[in-house]
Amino acid sequence: MRNFLLVMFLAATAAITGLAQTPAAAAPVGNDPVILAAGDIARCSEMKGPEAVAKLLDANPGTILALGDLAYPDGTDEQFANCYGKTWGRHKDRTKPAPGNHEWHTKDAAGYAHYWNAPTPDRYWYSFDLGAWHIVALDSDCFEKQKETGGCEKGSPEEAWLRADLAAHPAKCTLAYFHHPRFSTGDEHGDNVKMTPLWETMYAAGVDVILNGHDHDYERFAPQSPAGKADTERGIREFVVGTGGANLRGFQATHSATSEVRSVEAHGVLKLTLHADSYDWEFLPEAGKTFTDKGKGSCH
Repeated sequence: MRNFLLVMFLAATAAITGLAQTPAAAAPVGNDPVILAAGDIARCSEMKGPEAVAKLLDANPGTILALGDLAYPDGTDEQFANCYGKTWGRHKDRTKPAPGNHEWHTKDAAGYAHYWNAPTPDRYWYSFDLGAWHIVALDSDCFEKQKETGGCEKGSPEEAWLRADLAAHPAKCTLAYFHHPRFSTGDEHGDNVKMTPLWETMYAAGVDVILNGHDHDYERFAPQSPAGKADTERGIREFVVGTGGANLRGFQATHSATSEVRSVEAHGVLKLTLHADSYDWEFLPEAGKTFTDKGKGSCH
């Protein structure tokens, strides 16, 4: 039954046409797929930010990963239609979402489920392949909504599914995305140690990259272990990209040893070009801003 629901979710996500206001950008040139990712996106009272980022999406082809907190403040049907739908929603047909804590302000994250035609609350996780990469979307609100989702500790339904999925897809390169970061120096939330069990499962399976939101900033970490120790051999590189349009915040005074770049200068998206055994990253800022961050990484 679980596999059936997951298949139905992916099929439905691929089939929906969305609230298109402008055509989706043209397909990427070449064989290497592109990802455009950010979270913490749309509030109807503050539409300047999400619209500025939506214009970046208009101009850039690729698969969009929406990293949670898509429609503030409560992820209702109305907020998805009028806040997210009128900005990022015009690229709904190429977006792969993950829920955030604000989606769960509505019982069973029903607005999220309706907008994305998603299955039951304990199935807001799924995976797909993109080029040579295996991509995993998770629901990191599992620790808050344990009754609905079954939790996210070792042996929970989500962790067990994740472990089985990674074992069934031993790709050279793997990326996971979800809302709450295990590591963050953002001044609103910071580290979330409750993500450690899922991190440990991904680390053991050789996951290469994790994308998160939650803190409204951009932060890049060096490859590290689930304990936060630098690890150039098996470490996972985490990006916090809470720059999708909501108000930007600040950082803690303490600087993590593995935190390499921090910025709250601009809204924007992280662009990842996925090669067969490596990846390039580039932060694309909203028009009028100059901050960027570029680099390359190798898969394990």
